[in-house]
Amino acid sequence: MTQPAFALDPLLLEPKRLQICGSLGAVDELEFGTLRDVLGVADSVLSKHLKTLDEAGYVAARKQRASTGRPRTWITLTRVGQRALQGHVAALRRLAGDLAPETAAQAPLTSPPDRLGLPH
Repeated sequence: MTQPAFALDPLLLEPKRLQICGSLGAVDELEFGTLRDVLGVADSVLSKHLKTLDEAGYVAARKQRASTGRPRTWITLTRVGQRALQGHVAALRRLAGDLAPETAAQAPLTSPPDRLGLPH
């Protein structure tokens, strides 16, 4: 009997969007600038990905004025986003599990420096 198939989420196939959801899944919320720095991307790149995730209902944003009066944007992963991330990760684990016996049998028994041709 075959196990049920898990579906990869098309929105989370983009690495930065997966990183955004993964980062937000580990905390209650992140400030835009912090999230940008964690990902190592420009404001415009993060904004574009957040817009896509927001349109899908995966993230939510709220604005709050800092003590300096400067507005700050806080991003959270919604319940819909949490379920999407959990399903996507489950699908990746399933794929990795399906490949694990094959991969282990084919893997060389050398240390990483040997495989890369680096000296010990």
